[in-house]
Amino acid sequence: MGRGDLTDEQWAVLDPLLPKGARLGRPPFRPLRRLIDGIRFRVRTGVSWRDVPVDYGPWGRIYDLFRRWQRNGTWHRLLTRLQTRADVKGAIVRDLSVDSTVCRAQQHVAGARKQGDLQKEPPSGVFTEPGDHGLGCSRGGFTTKLHLAIEQGQKPIRSW
Repeated sequence: MGRGDLTDEQWAVLDPLLPKGARLGRPPFRPLRRLIDGIRFRVRTGVSWRDVPVDYGPWGRIYDLFRRWQRNGTWHRLLTRLQTRADVKGAIVRDLSVDSTVCRAQQHVAGARKQGDLQKEPPSGVFTEPGDHGLGCSRGGFTTKLHLAIEQGQKPIRSW
């Protein structure tokens, strides 16, 4: 288990919230927990999908799980359920701070379509982005503005 991997206690909370369905075909080679740890590693470190350590499983399987759950809204449902659970326990303080910042986009976005709805597969999954969201060009290159609401325990509540 790596430094940033899910602990047994965290997994015990997360496992019942994960989608369960009828599994057909052969059983998975990698346990779901390792694939989720691989997704968390990639999100935490910012490496490309191909650079996720092999200990978590093949990078293609990790990416496929991430995108499948992004497309069908599983990540959003998990976040909502975990936030509701934390709110019931009183772990979320409702004194919010709102901040915004301008983020420089990676060089790879230069080839993205200007009209995201014309893409073969929209990047946001089941949720469509408003027309005024996206990248803008400034003196520093492609940038985007990020707004984030944070509760007093420094946990993000919402971004827009």
